[in-house]
Amino acid sequence: MADRSVGERAERARLTFRRLSGLDRSGPPPPETLRGQPLRPWTIPNAIGYVRLALLPVFLAFAFSSGDGQSATAVVLFAVVGWTDYLDGIAARLTGQYSRLGALLDPLVDRLLVLSGALVCWHFELLPRWGLYVLALRELFMLILVRYGLRRGVDLKINWLGRAGVWPVMGALFFAMAGFEAVGEISLYVGLAMVLGSTAQYVREGLRARPSSSG
Repeated sequence: MADRSVGERAERARLTFRRLSGLDRSGPPPPETLRGQPLRPWTIPNAIGYVRLALLPVFLAFAFSSGDGQSATAVVLFAVVGWTDYLDGIAARLTGQYSRLGALLDPLVDRLLVLSGALVCWHFELLPRWGLYVLALRELFMLILVRYGLRRGVDLKINWLGRAGVWPVMGALFFAMAGFEAVGEISLYVGLAMVLGSTAQYVREGLRARPSSSG
């Protein structure tokens, strides 16, 4: 236990701005986040994740009661849930409170946020419905793919294309709900190209990992 505490302090001492902000993700993932590790639900980063999750139905309530899907309160809530994705990662790196639950909860909240925003934009026709349909199918497919991988002992690591594609997608939904539909539509097309490409990478990586996990 003492060795672990010393190691965590040394790791935090080596934090650079790029490391702290998540721009530098080199090296292996923290061992506490890997399959088979305890969930450790009561951590500061997970508390942030719980708040993000709890804000989703509040966002939906304001958005659907707006009449046109462009409630200022809903847009602010959407932005808060989106940007605090960085906050829980920074908290984990600062405190060393990594956990298996955090590794699962963070991408789950992100996908639920995208699906929630897509549902609002679909209902009020703020963005092309075919694009939202493709986006929703992609997010549902990723939820199924992650669950399928976990059941077979395969952890899908977030690839750079998927990480980069999150922000055009989030931006598309945000801009559309904020009243900038043209900007949102352009962001949607860029984001779709990136996240669909990342999905192909996930499938390829999963197929490569499957024989070793079953053998």
